[in-house]
Amino acid sequence: MDYSNGYLPKVMELLSRIETEQYENIRAAGELMAGAVEEDRLISVYGGGGHTTLPVGEMFFRAGGLCNINPCMETGLSVFNQARKYLALERCVNYGRAILDYYDLKKDDVLIIYHNIGINPATIDAAMAAKEREVKIIAVSSAAWQEGIPAGYELRHPSGKNLYDFADIRIDDYNPVGDTVVKLEGFDTPIGPISNITDFYIAHRLEIECAKACLKRGIDPPFWRSANVPGGDAFNQKNLEKYGSRIKML
Repeated sequence: MDYSNGYLPKVMELLSRIETEQYENIRAAGELMAGAVEEDRLISVYGGGGHTTLPVGEMFFRAGGLCNINPCMETGLSVFNQARKYLALERCVNYGRAILDYYDLKKDDVLIIYHNIGINPATIDAAMAAKEREVKIIAVSSAAWQEGIPAGYELRHPSGKNLYDFADIRIDDYNPVGDTVVKLEGFDTPIGPISNITDFYIAHRLEIECAKACLKRGIDPPFWRSANVPGGDAFNQKNLEKYGSRIKML
C-alpha cells in the first residue's frame, strides 16, 4: 500500500491532535448537550454553507446518533443546491439570520455551528442571531482560517467577526487554509480535502461525550438504532413519537 502521498498519515495526525488537544472542549460540549437532554430540549445543529452542512446531516436521524438533534437545514446553503448558487448564498448578509429565526431557538437552547472557515456571512449572521436569543453556542471551526484570512477579505462578514467570537465552547478542527493536505510532485494544485473527516469525527465524539455525561447524571440518553436491523423500527418508534412533532425535519 502506497502512503507516499501522505493523506492517511495526515488524517491520523489531525484526528489524534483533535482527540488530545480538543478533548476538554469536546467533553465540556458533551456536558452542555447532556444538560439539554436532561431538560428535554432539542440540540440544534447548523452548517454555514457548502460542505460544512454535511455534518448536520451526519448527526441527524443517524444509527448510533442522538434522537433530539434538530437540524437547522437550509437546502440553499447545502451541496444539494447548485454549486455556484450555494456559494453565492453563503456570502449573502442576513440569509443565515433568516434561517435561525425560522427555527426559533430559545434562551439556553444548545446550538452546534459547523463552519471550518468561520468568517462568512451565513455563519456569522446565524451566530449573531443565536447569541441575541441567548442560545448556548458550540462552534466547530478552524482557528487557522479565522486568524489567517485578512481582515478586509471579501468573503468576510461586514462586521469582521469570527465564529469563535460568539462561541461558548470552541472546538478547533485544525483545518488548514485551503482545506487540503496533499501536494503531488509535478502538480501545482493542492488536493486531499480533510475538513469533513475531522468534523464527522468531532460530531460523533460530541455524541459519545453527551451519552457518557447523561449516564453519569442517571439519565438514559436518547439514541437511534439502525432502522435496517431486526427490531430497529420498533425500538425507534417511541422516539419518533416523542420528537416527531418537535423536529421539523422528522
